[in-house]
Amino acid sequence: MTDRPLTLMAVHAHPDDEATGTGGVLARYAAEGIRTVLVTCTDGRCGDGPGGVKPGEPGHDPAAVAAMRRQELEASCEVLKVSHLELLEYADSGMMGWESNDAPGSFWRTPVADGAARLAELMRRYQPDVVVTYDENGFYGHPDHIQAHRITMAALELTDATPKVYWTTAPHSAMRRFGEVMREFGADWEEPESAEEGSPEAGSADAGSAAVDAIPPIGLPDEEVTTWVDTTEFGGLKFDALAAHASQGENIFFLKMGKERFTELMGVETFVRVQDPTGAALPENDLFAGLR
Repeated sequence: MTDRPLTLMAVHAHPDDEATGTGGVLARYAAEGIRTVLVTCTDGRCGDGPGGVKPGEPGHDPAAVAAMRRQELEASCEVLKVSHLELLEYADSGMMGWESNDAPGSFWRTPVADGAARLAELMRRYQPDVVVTYDENGFYGHPDHIQAHRITMAALELTDATPKVYWTTAPHSAMRRFGEVMREFGADWEEPESAEEGSPEAGSADAGSAAVDAIPPIGLPDEEVTTWVDTTEFGGLKFDALAAHASQGENIFFLKMGKERFTELMGVETFVRVQDPTGAALPENDLFAGLR
């Protein structure tokens, strides 16, 4: 045993991703006295500008959008009581196929080894017991999410640490419920051929205008989800953290629900455990099972 606190590190692509996918666990574990470290890889410059102006439209200033989104990210972290915020500040790459994918300084264009080296240094500094990021498809095919997955897994190989490692996911049962709620609120939702093609995260700021015909499968059959964490008690905080990203509100579908419905739909956060030195039994309901 050491005096080092138990530590959760979440590696996300953009400002607002921390709230959408892991707002519940960040708030829950902070409340339990666990140190929470958020690494945000990009500056979010491809999000909406003031008044909902889109990238490439007159009045969209990428640098100004990035500055605004950093303030919103800091506000979200305050809501969730994130202990440490680390910014890699790569340029947001935009949706798959956008010209910004290949812009100088974009995260997608950054060599994985370079990003991994920077993240590995943070891992050595914080020595996380649990690391959370996306799966190899970036959950819904966004290039920056894919790149966040790549640098995280590469960074783990560069360190001597052996934390529990998780990828965010969504069970197919939750995907079906999400589709029902979208239709209830009047969203233009076409039932996909299978539950994999719809995603709660597709409602985040950086997914708002994405074409869905080329995205990879989303989510997993319920029986393949290894970890179900009850964050119902912190649903209001998760909602408030999303609301802190006010500039992207047009694309954050969840904010239309109100806190009660939001918490009903988003009160459990789910993951796939891909590395575990503890041997904790599956399925589990705690990212820190076997560590305390």
